[in-house]
Amino acid sequence: MPPRPPPAWPDAVGDVVRGPVRVSVPATSANLGPGFDSLGLALDLRDELEGEVLAQGLEVEVHGAGAEQVPRDERHLVVRAMRVAFEVLGVEPPGLRLTCHNVVPHARGLGSSSAAIVGGLALARALVTDGAERLDDQALVALATRMEGHPDNVAPAVLGGFVISGTDDDGRAYAVPSAVAPDLETVVLVPADPVSTEMARGLLPATVPHAEAAADAGRAALLVAALAGRPDQLLRGTRDYLHQHYRRPAMPASLDLVEALRSDGVPALVSGAGPTVLAFVGVGAAVPAEAVLARCPQGWTAHHLAVDRRGVLVV
Repeated sequence: MPPRPPPAWPDAVGDVVRGPVRVSVPATSANLGPGFDSLGLALDLRDELEGEVLAQGLEVEVHGAGAEQVPRDERHLVVRAMRVAFEVLGVEPPGLRLTCHNVVPHARGLGSSSAAIVGGLALARALVTDGAERLDDQALVALATRMEGHPDNVAPAVLGGFVISGTDDDGRAYAVPSAVAPDLETVVLVPADPVSTEMARGLLPATVPHAEAAADAGRAALLVAALAGRPDQLLRGTRDYLHQHYRRPAMPASLDLVEALRSDGVPALVSGAGPTVLAFVGVGAAVPAEAVLARCPQGWTAHHLAVDRRGVLVV
């Protein structure tokens, strides 16, 4: 078989890497019970993207989760993210080919949009010869936050592991990695039907009682310690007062399952904006992973996932 010819794009585009580049980006779970808009965890469930510079045009191919719903033009979220990164890096490729192999389920609270944004930014960065030097991971978090609106999903997608994030008074995003016990694992139970983030956010009240806010702050602080190596505190540390119960009308089955699991001693919560249910398992857990997997309702999908500690990668 003759060797594949290089893509036909002008030599004048000297800042762009020749040949295809692939990146892998993890799913994420945000909020984590009391950590509303501030705590996020990367999970070992990965989308893979491949990009290549062409002489002209735009070619988008999508396989897997969301393949039937997402656009194949400039509206595609990965393409939009790539354009943002290229603009920051001062590069304008004459054409692009993008191939997406999606595993992260869409509109289920596992950070599919964040994976698309972070993956697109990282792919564009990798397609520029000195992109990694000019756009480091903290800059990637800031760009991704600008697109997503909140850093709690995009930060762990970039950095991996468990990340505490937010925005300063001047609007700048911050992301601080925090320790995760090496034996911590998760089970995610994914409903068949999606719930949009916009719908879930629309159910939240404009204000909450001071006592609930104070209780939530205490549990979020405890959860940081629990994830770092106090599994005996995970059930207490995942108790939420701030957002999950308000969202029950959009995902009653999810909240029923969370309550049933918690009543049996399982640290369970709604992942992100829902409707996926996440439970912490591993060494020291009151209930083993196999027992939680067996609680998966009919028609749902179950995954036993490690914590991803790598973040977005060039592969």
